[in-house]
Amino acid sequence: MRRFRSLPLVLAAVLAGAPLAAPQLALANEGGKKKEEPVTYFALAPINAVIMRRDGRRGVITLETGLEVKDPELMKRAQASTPRLRAAFAQVLMVYAAGLRGGAAPDMDYVARELQKVADQVLGKPGSKVLLGSALIS
Repeated sequence: MRRFRSLPLVLAAVLAGAPLAAPQLALANEGGKKKEEPVTYFALAPINAVIMRRDGRRGVITLETGLEVKDPELMKRAQASTPRLRAAFAQVLMVYAAGLRGGAAPDMDYVARELQKVADQVLGKPGSKVLLGSALIS
């Protein structure tokens, strides 16, 4: 029985000592040189558009998007063009949502294709990939 009474004390001592070992391990890994990988993805702020619900009231569709760009020069251009990209994406989503029947599920494949066309237009050339995070209707 006495073994089990001391078990919480042993666990507490082990857990208390664990955080001290983690920084030492992190410092040991800093000694090796790491090759920094270029950034290939960035997320845009969520985009909202008004839709009609099945009961005739207005609702909101929220779409999270991001861009994956492998080319470093195109990535710089995409990051610099973030406001233009958001505006173009919002326009595409608003036009699509305005034509959607009340209560109908949105066709996210179509939306993704249209957003890709607009992204290529804004950036001036293909090479980026539009990624959709989530689409929420409320």
